[in-house]
Amino acid sequence: MRFLYTLLIYLAAPLFVLRLFWKSRLNPAYRGRWQERFGFFSDDGQQSTIWIHAVSVGETQATQQLVSHLQERFPDQRLVISTTTPTGAERVKALYGDSVSHYYFPYDLPGVLKRWIRHINPKLLIMMETEVWPNLLFRCRESHIPSVLANARLSEKSCKGYEKLGKFTEQVFGLIDLVAAQGESDAMRFKKMGVNHDRVQVTGSVKFDIHQKAFVREQAEAIRRLIGIGRPVWIAASTREGEEEAVLEAHQQILESLPEALLVLVPRHPERFDKVAQLCEQQGLGVVRRTENRACEGHHKVFLGDSMGELALMYQLADVAFVGGSLVDTGGQNILEPASFGLPVLFGPSMYNFADISEMLLKQQAARSVKDADMLAKTTIELLQDASQRALLGENGRRVIAQNQGASKRLVEFIFSRISLN
Repeated sequence: MRFLYTLLIYLAAPLFVLRLFWKSRLNPAYRGRWQERFGFFSDDGQQSTIWIHAVSVGETQATQQLVSHLQERFPDQRLVISTTTPTGAERVKALYGDSVSHYYFPYDLPGVLKRWIRHINPKLLIMMETEVWPNLLFRCRESHIPSVLANARLSEKSCKGYEKLGKFTEQVFGLIDLVAAQGESDAMRFKKMGVNHDRVQVTGSVKFDIHQKAFVREQAEAIRRLIGIGRPVWIAASTREGEEEAVLEAHQQILESLPEALLVLVPRHPERFDKVAQLCEQQGLGVVRRTENRACEGHHKVFLGDSMGELALMYQLADVAFVGGSLVDTGGQNILEPASFGLPVLFGPSMYNFADISEMLLKQQAARSVKDADMLAKTTIELLQDASQRALLGENGRRVIAQNQGASKRLVEFIFSRISLN
């Protein structure tokens, strides 16, 4: 089965390159350093590293406390962070500067992985959340490199998909040395997939370990003055393809009750900024873009967050937060960040990637679930008109986060109680 998998990856390799250059039409950064994905580098390599793989922006953001703990514990060990997307690469640079090395994640081919691992010389591989690559895990086992799945989650939907591969799934998951699961249900599914039971431990979600910087609050206050201090503001964050239509439909309804309302709209992917701006204009909604750095007038109804790495800033402009990827079937996005700012959080029915967290916030009355545009509009209007209700949900969210922090520290303790880098 592994031979067939590898053969298919080899056959698809030309398509990977074509896909990179196709995506570079909208985001030229996809053409940058593409050779790294095939194990060819422009620098001299690393002496010895701890390798963290974070797919994109969200996973990179979640590494902050983990990186801090690792740098404190192993000051002489170089950290390498890999991502698959240029936006993830930009986030690594913004968060860590030159204190870590960044490379683009390699394609899962034996020859590529051999060159890649020889270049960065990892003593430990930490993969964030759901990254399971068969040839990478086989190569790590052959090279005696311990592999850890950190902040690990596995949805019921993904579990059913893996089950279709039969014994191959058990072989691959059995190669993972440690799984630090977000919740009990995740831990149970990893064991079901073939990870040895004594290698799985629930350490919680590192996304609870949120520490917001003071200068971001100061920036938010300045922008809030630009968009209008007295206006009711709601945010639709990390929206996906096909979701903005529902959000704008809801906003039109909100404007009927609250004509001064402003929507802060932040699409998930930067290559869609222009398209979303056009969509707003087609619906007669005046738009100001963040990158224009100008004031919103009364006729402007949408503030488009078209900058990178500023989602935390955008949240602090709002009174109510809707988190996207949930009205379309993509499994949702991180709902803890807006909760950390004391915002009432709304999300749609598709939250299978954050099932435990969303259920926790709903149970603690820190969030509301909405099924469609009409319900989104109705709930947002209700909260924008009721400051006491907003405050109650927001305070509940802050309490939930405070009660569940410490996962990054537990994760590091779990890893190094089982693995030695000496």
